[in-house]
Amino acid sequence: MKLYSDFAAHRARQMTADIVALVIIAVSVATGVIVFSTVNQLAQFGREMQSAGADFRTSMTDVGDRLGGVPLLGSGISAPFETASSAGDTLASAGQTQQDLVLQAAIALGIGVAALPILLTLLMWLLPRLRFISRATRTRTLLRAGLNSDLLALRALTNQKVAAIAKVDPDALGAWRRGDPDVVRRLAGLELRSVGIRPR
Repeated sequence: MKLYSDFAAHRARQMTADIVALVIIAVSVATGVIVFSTVNQLAQFGREMQSAGADFRTSMTDVGDRLGGVPLLGSGISAPFETASSAGDTLASAGQTQQDLVLQAAIALGIGVAALPILLTLLMWLLPRLRFISRATRTRTLLRAGLNSDLLALRALTNQKVAAIAKVDPDALGAWRRGDPDVVRRLAGLELRSVGIRPR
């Protein structure tokens, strides 16, 4: 697999782009984590509410049990306290619901903040890099298998921009058909340079 160009200037640009892309991805992930943590702190109110509800339920249940055990008062006295303890359950449940909603919002915002720059980076950086790696690796494999200058020149005529071909020769196609060795060599070099391979 060929990751980088043989040409120093092109290779330096590729390495710089790789570093910048990786930094953007790392910063995006860190920002997403910070946003998640910040939003998730809002769940503290829900935790306090849940704790208060659980404490209230326990207190009311304990008071009802104690009063129900007092002679002459009877077990009927504990009924209002059991009813009050269910209010504690409601409060605890509301606290848990608030925590769940905050957690969902924190996850959505954290992922959203991180995902957008990461997706844009992957589209603008990773796709061209993968295309370069694929073309360079395939061309190097073909060269090792015996790909000659004539076929490289033909690939240049089909792959390269017209302006770049015209700089080689205004009638590059005609020169290639005639087998002009200088034009064929220059076209092959143009194709190799575009995939980051130095002509041998």
